[in-house]
Amino acid sequence: MSQVAELAAALVRIDSVNPALVPGGAGETEIAEFVATWLREAGLEVEVVEPVAGRPSVIGIARGRGGGRSLVLNAHLDTVGVAGMHEPFAARVTDGRLYGRGSYDMKGALAAALVAAADAWRLGLAGDVIVAAVADEELGSLGTEAVVERMSADAAIVCEPTELTVAIAQRGFTGFEIETRGVAAHGSRPDLGVDAIALMGPVLVALDELGRRLETGRRHPLVGSASLHASLIEGGHELSTYPAHCVLTGERRTLPGESPADIEQELRVAAGDADVRIFAARDPFEIDETHELVQIVLAAAGSTKPAGVLFWTDAALTAAAGIPTVLFGPAGAGAHAAEEWVDLASLERCREVYVASATALCA
Repeated sequence: MSQVAELAAALVRIDSVNPALVPGGAGETEIAEFVATWLREAGLEVEVVEPVAGRPSVIGIARGRGGGRSLVLNAHLDTVGVAGMHEPFAARVTDGRLYGRGSYDMKGALAAALVAAADAWRLGLAGDVIVAAVADEELGSLGTEAVVERMSADAAIVCEPTELTVAIAQRGFTGFEIETRGVAAHGSRPDLGVDAIALMGPVLVALDELGRRLETGRRHPLVGSASLHASLIEGGHELSTYPAHCVLTGERRTLPGESPADIEQELRVAAGDADVRIFAARDPFEIDETHELVQIVLAAAGSTKPAGVLFWTDAALTAAAGIPTVLFGPAGAGAHAAEEWVDLASLERCREVYVASATALCA
């Protein structure tokens, strides 16, 4: 196998399941040590950033000669869980595909970014090429948040899988809870009890209607329509008692231009008298198609038309930190699924595009 493929397989063999998602998950310590060692041996300067114990990120810098602009290649170390997978860390290669948890999302792209940074160091560019191998992207993004507090750059490529297209927009998301309150009473006394679960019924109907309006409403040219779904519902505590409370947890996917305040007001209208709480919000992301970085990466990729992605990525955080950002990553399938694979030829293409983009920007 090629250097990128061998490195991707080595990364997949390391269990780095996010412990905040899966209790007892291995976390990023072992894989961060592997990446830091690899970068040092490749000649890069290395810093480990660990704002939370056991959740390290790695910054590797291919230091330039001076006088050039800097480029960050951002890729995450953590993965989701492995329930239902057969040999998730075996890193099996078949028919040009690497199988295993994280192969597609996104250790393959991490490998391409690492090798590209080492290539840039050997080229001796004027500007710095920086790899940010970050923790916790699959949940709280504490890794990228910590990294952007410590460093800045002139541009960033987030290496999430984009099927070898240059992505310049993504949807955001807002997590919410809606709570209805009833009155607890013995199940034989409907005259005394108020069923909080039944009160959630009209709310669910209103949310379903809102979701349908969103899907047929405003469309962004690159990421489509907004969406909404109910995720979890909980209420009551025993069979023979009217439930005093019911809590619905849901998610609203947002378009560029929408704010958490907009979403909260929309949900309050749908919820009526029920209580609404926003507990998580990540902004959408978009960069102008005419931006120099977009044109550089499009040229490196041999493409003329950018795209968007429907999922959220740390691109929103690098952009919010003032770093112009695009997304470019490999082809494959099975992110968060029981069978996950990445196309090895696309990893080689990612390496080429990252190096070409760094050469154009940092030379």
